Parts: sequence; C-alpha cells; structure tokens
Amino acid sequence: MHRTMKPPGFGERIHTLDVLRGFSLFGIILVNMISFHSPFSYYNPYEWFKYDDLTVYTWIDILVQGSFYPIFAMMFGYGMVIMQERSAIKSVSFWKISIRRLIVLLFFGIIHAYFIWYGDILITYAIMGLLLLLFLRLSGPILLGLGFAIYLLPQIFLSALLLLASLFDDGTLADFTDVVSLQLSAEVYATGTFWEITVQRFTDWSTNNGFGAIFLFILIILPLMMIGAGAAKLHWLQRANKQKRKWLITLLIALPLGLAIKMLPFYTMPTISIQYVQDMIGGPILGIGYIAFIILIMNSKIVAKLLKPIASAGRMSITLYLMQSLIGTLIFYSYGLGLYGQVSMSAATWLAVAIYITQVILAEMWLSRFRYGPVEKLWRLLTYGRATK
Repeated sequence: MHRTMKPPGFGERIHTLDVLRGFSLFGIILVNMISFHSPFSYYNPYEWFKYDDLTVYTWIDILVQGSFYPIFAMMFGYGMVIMQERSAIKSVSFWKISIRRLIVLLFFGIIHAYFIWYGDILITYAIMGLLLLLFLRLSGPILLGLGFAIYLLPQIFLSALLLLASLFDDGTLADFTDVVSLQLSAEVYATGTFWEITVQRFTDWSTNNGFGAIFLFILIILPLMMIGAGAAKLHWLQRANKQKRKWLITLLIALPLGLAIKMLPFYTMPTISIQYVQDMIGGPILGIGYIAFIILIMNSKIVAKLLKPIASAGRMSITLYLMQSLIGTLIFYSYGLGLYGQVSMSAATWLAVAIYITQVILAEMWLSRFRYGPVEKLWRLLTYGRATK
C-alpha cells in the first residue's frame, strides 16, 4: 500500500541532544558577535584589540573559538540518524524527506548569507548533509572510524606541513591582515545603504566560501557530521547513563588536552601554523570535552531539570541562530542602530550573553505553547508540503 509522505512521529526527545544544541548556540553567538561589530575576517585580532578587549578576546579564543561549531556539526549528524530511524519505524522515505529538508535548509542559508549576515553556516551544513546521506547506510563503528580518519589525517598532515614551513618563514598572523578589504568592509557596514551592504555581504561570503572552501568543508564539517552519525547509530546519548565511565575518561583526556592545545599561541609566538593547530586540532578536542561534561551532568535529574531552558533553545536552534544574526546586524549595521566599529569587545561580549539569555527565556516560553520554533515549523511545512500538528 502506498503511504503519503508525512513527518516521522515526534517520539521521545533526547534531552541531552537538545541541551548540546542549545549550549552550542551560546558559543556560536560569542564568536559571531565579533564579526557582527567589526571586520573580523580581515585583521589580526591580537593587534586589533588592546588592553581589556584583548583579554576578553583571548578567553574567547581559548575557550570558544573552534570548539562549538564541531558540537553543532556532530549533533547535526546525530539528528539525521534519529530521523533515519524514525522514518524506518513509520515506513516513510527517509531519502526523499531528507533531500527536500536539506534543500529547504540551503534556501534558508542563501537568504541568511546574502540578506542578513555573510558568516552563514546553513549553506555549508545543507551541502555537507546531502553528502552525509551517501554514508548513512554504514554501521556506527565504520562511520566513527571514517569520520575520525577523514578529519584527523589531513589536519595532522597540514599542521605538520605548516609547522615545517614555519621553520623557514616565521610569518605571523599580521601577514594575513588585508588592509584594503578591512577598510572597505568597515566603511560599507558602518555607512552603506542596504544594497551596498548586500553587495559587500556577497563579497565577504565569497571570500570565505569559494570552491577551495568546499573541499576544506568536506575534510572538516563532513567528518564531524559522520562522527555524530556514528555515535547516533550506537545510541551513545540514549545509553549515556550506562556508560558513565567512558564519558568520564573522555572528559579527563579531552578537556585538559584540548585546553593545552588551544593555549599554544600563548606559550609561543602566535604564528599562522600555531593558530591552525590551535583551532583545527585543539578546537574539536575541547569540543568533545564539553560534550562529555554535558553528558555526565545530564545524568543528574536535578541538573537535567535546571538545563531544560537550554534544551528548549536547542529545539529551536535554527530559529535562534537566524535570530542572533538578525539582532546582531540590526544593532551594528548602518540600516539599523549603526554602531558598527563603535562598541568595545567587552561590551559586545556582554551583549552576546544578554541576547543568548533572552533567547533561552523566549524559547522556553514559546515551546510552552507551541510544538516547534517558527522557522522549524516553516521548515517542516516546506519539507512535507503541509502543516504539522
């Protein structure tokens, strides 16, 4: 009998997954806020920021930068496997649904990147998600092994190559400062019209997302999604309360190791090679440490209850992610409050914290009345072709 395409059952939510998504949103806005109020893509932050601002940036660089997008990517892969399993239970076409769903996400990303903020991740996640579909027939252990291998081997090779090159060329981060692009970007976002800013957004997005970047994303984002998908096949989050020892060992290894690598630029000169090792190797390791910590504390019913608002934020992660960009750009761009380049790093960071706390409260209030966030609701409507209850 032919079945019409319909969404898989709501099922029992994995609250730890929702908390991890919500937690990752906090790190994402802390890092993205820097680009909302300054031309971060084009300057050396350790020369740009001074005194208190430099201290704030240093802590963000160590504790946040490069560590939260891996969590989001792994949870994206985890969520795709959950959807695959629920589709099988409901006997609906997972592949047809997923392709539609990811194309809609791509559409959201294009609007976000070109008309709100150039630092979009949704386009990348949609494309990498489509590639991930090719691997989801593999078993959990194979997905985990491939994910770690595809990520670590190129990163270790490139890190070694950059460190070797640094023996002959001691280039620092200052060598990557693009003065012309910096001045143009700062001027357009501070004083330009909406159309001029839109053109600049396209330019800035293209600078960071060319054809070469797609290849890098295949070596960075895709394997992280594969790791998350492999963990989902093995039901790591669902079985976390029976695997406390494994997660404790993971925490005790990943957290100090990740912090040690993230602090490398402060032991030595902050060269390009050292920063690469810091972000591309130290960042994900520290992110895994954060995941282990969240999983362990979620074994406590009291903590799980206290973190319920964070879980609500995670359930509305796409809505809140887009809202962060919309709020940030309206505060700083010329067609909003026009504060671009006029706010200190410290003030911007506290603003990011305030926005996130407000979002968590609003998410809890919204989901007390509705089942999905507004963008998530639209996403389902465009995916399944009809409204869902």
